[in-house]
Amino acid sequence: MIKKLLAAFTLAVSIGSAFAAVDINNANSDALRGIKGIGPAKAKAILDEREAHGPFKDAAELSKRVKGMGGKTVERLQAEGLTIGPGGTPAAIAGAGGKPAAGAVVVKK
Repeated sequence: MIKKLLAAFTLAVSIGSAFAAVDINNANSDALRGIKGIGPAKAKAILDEREAHGPFKDAAELSKRVKGMGGKTVERLQAEGLTIGPGGTPAAIAGAGGKPAAGAVVVKK
């Protein structure tokens, strides 16, 4: 009985961690590679760029600074759990094209 409970708990934790957000400005190579669509080469490119020029502010900056990361790719990675910007929040308001993402709420001050 205890083994079944332990197995169920382990499964629940592993499933929960699969959907956890990964902040591009704090993640290591293993965490980045945990995002579907980021392999070893792309993780290295992201980490090298972040180390050389500092954190990424938003999705547009990520797509501009990392070769091969266009707007559609960044949007897909965000849907997989990648977060960009201050506080590790998704950069959904300013899409990679500089336009609000579909469904984004834009508040003007």
